[in-house]
Amino acid sequence: MHAYGTYVAVFKDHPSGFGWSSSMLAGGYSVVQGTNGVIGPLQGWLTDRFGPRAIIRIGLMLFGGGLMLFSRIESPAHFFLALIVIAAGLSLGGFLSLIVAVVNWFERRRATAISFLTGGFALGGALLLLTAFGIETFGWRTTALASGMLAIGVGLPVSQLVRHRPEDHGYQVDGGPAPDAREAAPGAVAAVSAADDGFTVGEALRTRQFWFISLGHGAALLVISAVMVHLVTHLTESLDYSLSRAAIVTLVITIAQVTGTLAGGFFGDRVSKRGIAIAAMLVQGAGLILLALSGAVWLIFLFAAAHGFSWGIRGPVMLALRADYFGRRDFGKIMGLSQLVMTTGMMSGPLFAGIMRDLLGDFEIGFIVLGLLAAAGSLFFVFAPKPRRPLAGA
Repeated sequence: MHAYGTYVAVFKDHPSGFGWSSSMLAGGYSVVQGTNGVIGPLQGWLTDRFGPRAIIRIGLMLFGGGLMLFSRIESPAHFFLALIVIAAGLSLGGFLSLIVAVVNWFERRRATAISFLTGGFALGGALLLLTAFGIETFGWRTTALASGMLAIGVGLPVSQLVRHRPEDHGYQVDGGPAPDAREAAPGAVAAVSAADDGFTVGEALRTRQFWFISLGHGAALLVISAVMVHLVTHLTESLDYSLSRAAIVTLVITIAQVTGTLAGGFFGDRVSKRGIAIAAMLVQGAGLILLALSGAVWLIFLFAAAHGFSWGIRGPVMLALRADYFGRRDFGKIMGLSQLVMTTGMMSGPLFAGIMRDLLGDFEIGFIVLGLLAAAGSLFFVFAPKPRRPLAGA
């Protein structure tokens, strides 16, 4: 996810890359996100039914294999095919499957628990420096191949640690012993405790909160996706940064994001999650506008710090907010359907910015428009108070 923008900067060049347009390369990222969105509802059902560990294993194999296939691309058709395989693996082996497990194990400090999960995603950005070094030293093909091997070699053993629900292992939510304290049979998936009065999928879909949170999250992702795809290109083309220097800017984003993620976990369990989400979206929108209008080095780093921190603090609270609102009964299915809506932001942000770049010669107008849309999207959270579950038979 973080490294895609680095490959984009290389693919736009002649003779080291292919000389492909910003619009086409942004379209590749949109294909990744579109694939994630389409898979989301099915993945949510599969994860609730079979548990996250089995789904993660399949995803990691697809993800690693897709990166290896990516290392051999020669044409746009090969490029998009490899990205579809990567996207399927990225979805099945990543965020949604993992968040289902975390939500099922934690309630009192749910935002804090989620912050450690999203903090891992943030730390992945630190590897961008290694990716940039690998591309400059060994070439992008070798770097992509090695990345695929690393994803499988490290990811599969670590996936063995994932557990679905505490009831499967003789515990209750938040670590308390279950009343009968019996270990479930290997491979069994226990039912969610009857005490959990979470929403069903149908009940959640009939609330405005489901749609407002999904659309608001999608508005925030307009900025995230545009920065992920185009930041390195903007810095190297418009501001004449080297690839390594641009990677340092992304490292600042990563450090700020990790800090913001931990802050989101801490404050999300203590103050209004909606308030944090609203403030973070306003800062992210303003930050992208600052990036568009500024060329001064210190302002670029101010953008990086503000963008990373607001991204980090926003992530855990938006995810925990859904679990607080709808419970864990059908959380995987609800989150999968929400991901389908959120995907519109991940797809359209980089695509719009790329088209503006090809039409106007720079990213300025595209970044400004996306920043304004993200800030306006905070209104979705203003009008999304906690819903009440309908009474049985109502």
